[in-house]
Amino acid sequence: MSITNPVQVLFPMERVRKIAFLTPEYPHPKTGNSGGIGTSIKNLAVGLLAHGCAVRILVYGQKEDGVFEDNGILVQQIKNIKLKGLSWWLTRKKLERIINELYANHEIDLVEAPDWTGITSYIKPKICPIVIRLNGSDTYFCHLDQRPIKKINKFHEKRALQNADGLISVSQFTADLTNQLFRLNKKFTIIPNAIDMRLFENTVSVAITSSEPVLSAGTERSRSRVEAGDPGLLYFGTLIRKKGLLELPFIFNKVVEQHPEAKLILVGRDSSDIRSGNASTWAMMQELFSPKAIGNVTYLDGVSYSEIKKHIAQATICVFPTFAEALPVSWLEAMAMEKPIVASNIGWAKEMIDDGVDGFLVNPTAHATYAAKIVALLEDRELQKQFGTAAKQKVAQKFSVEIVTQQSMAFYEKKIKLK
Repeated sequence: MSITNPVQVLFPMERVRKIAFLTPEYPHPKTGNSGGIGTSIKNLAVGLLAHGCAVRILVYGQKEDGVFEDNGILVQQIKNIKLKGLSWWLTRKKLERIINELYANHEIDLVEAPDWTGITSYIKPKICPIVIRLNGSDTYFCHLDQRPIKKINKFHEKRALQNADGLISVSQFTADLTNQLFRLNKKFTIIPNAIDMRLFENTVSVAITSSEPVLSAGTERSRSRVEAGDPGLLYFGTLIRKKGLLELPFIFNKVVEQHPEAKLILVGRDSSDIRSGNASTWAMMQELFSPKAIGNVTYLDGVSYSEIKKHIAQATICVFPTFAEALPVSWLEAMAMEKPIVASNIGWAKEMIDDGVDGFLVNPTAHATYAAKIVALLEDRELQKQFGTAAKQKVAQKFSVEIVTQQSMAFYEKKIKLK
């Protein structure tokens, strides 16, 4: 007896759609560095492809124009036009022309773009619907990070939101704050970021070997060994102020006072600090660790996606003391691998983690309280397991790529029909 796929019932083959994503980043060696937006797009693209959609990624800001295939996903690289004073306008018009041509040739049915810097502010396709998905605009992050808001970015971001045919937000918090900051009253459909849980099964138990290059607490590149079973705290992501990295040393200092054997592993690329002008957040962090704590800190630079999974698997607890996010994929990855998390308690966090059920949520500036939650987990393996199990169940129920793909497909279908 054949089994009918429920998605095929909702979206029969004669209604297969061709979805394009306009983005400044995509996780592939040919397209350069990618952050959370690129990862979330890749996850959704894989899900759409699995459900019979055709997917095209339009990556602007590239060194040259070109097209290549990434496991069934068509990636189109787009070079920005450079002309003093007119680059932003000419590039947007180039993107508009590309979208119109693809739509006229029946190669796409809809374009989704991010809110970041309002790339679609002056893109007006003839017919093709444009949907914007909030992952946090520059205006949004400047506000959360308490930095001056760039007026030109705010102008384009607001205009893009006003002109969009449909609006999605990855969290209710991001939707509400966006409406507030731009003085809008837009309706956002809440569809979270997703991960492919098959890629984050907690099956990796191999220790990091001494042959793996790392950056230790000193400034020179050295080698270290992190033994499996050590009480290790893991942070992975960019080293930057807005993610609470200048609070983490003070937190870890207090953890080490109670657990001198505790280790802190930092994985991710270093970045400059906008407020102080310092070229290295890592250099700033080193000055904040106590003499006792700094010897227990290991900093790895950016590593491959597969290596990140190994570090998550080996960690005892994942820590994310961030001030500015929309709905971070990194948290979902740790949760899917059944890791207990101690994270920020700001806005979006409460839409991901229930405090005391599948993680702890604490304000990053409350150093003693934050450290106390970490210590409570270090001293209670049963609680570690309890949080980890609950976290994985939540990801499966709310944030799996299968669920988010179906939600996105239903949204796209409505917008395509309206056109």
